[in-house]
Amino acid sequence: MLMMATFACTSAQKKKVSILGDSYSTFVGVIPENYAPFYPNDRNDVKEVEQTWWSLYIKAKGYALEKNDSWGGTTICGTGYGRMDTSRTNFISRVDKLGQPDIIFVFGGTNDAWANSPIGEYQYSDWTIDDCKKFRPALACLIDLLQKHYPKAELCFLLNSELQEPVNESMREVCKHYNVKLVELHDIEKQNGHPSISGMKSICDQLLEAGL
Repeated sequence: MLMMATFACTSAQKKKVSILGDSYSTFVGVIPENYAPFYPNDRNDVKEVEQTWWSLYIKAKGYALEKNDSWGGTTICGTGYGRMDTSRTNFISRVDKLGQPDIIFVFGGTNDAWANSPIGEYQYSDWTIDDCKKFRPALACLIDLLQKHYPKAELCFLLNSELQEPVNESMREVCKHYNVKLVELHDIEKQNGHPSISGMKSICDQLLEAGL
């Protein structure tokens, strides 16, 4: 009887993790069916879901996956590749799709950088759709929405290595403004521009080293 009660208590305390991301966090069969995946990919050695950074992290911590809302090629802001309007697929548009997580990892900004999306000015309220077509206002709006939608969840942003400094500095400044944890990744091995098995392990290790 005591063992059953202990097991029930332990199960109830297992933290649930959700991911809001781009191709770096995708895997076929885990993300929504209509989303564009990257993994698995013929030009990358990550072939199993257990090799992804988030699966490695969740296993290491004994947590459970709540939702993985990662969509390849998506931007945080509403301006994508070729200056396309991505307001319907960007990170902001998917805030309410994360279930009931205890921890939320947001791994984005890579496509904003690669697409040369407009940076814009720092803005911390009264955002319009047009404001959010620029990176800095969109990032602030995203964090504000996440904090209001998931007030009890722990929020952590991941910053990819090898991005342009304006994107890096914007991520640092906006996360600092909202007192949100930011893990700046470094030395991530990549194949076809995406983390390899070694790179995925490094991301997990750096999260654990950051005390997350």
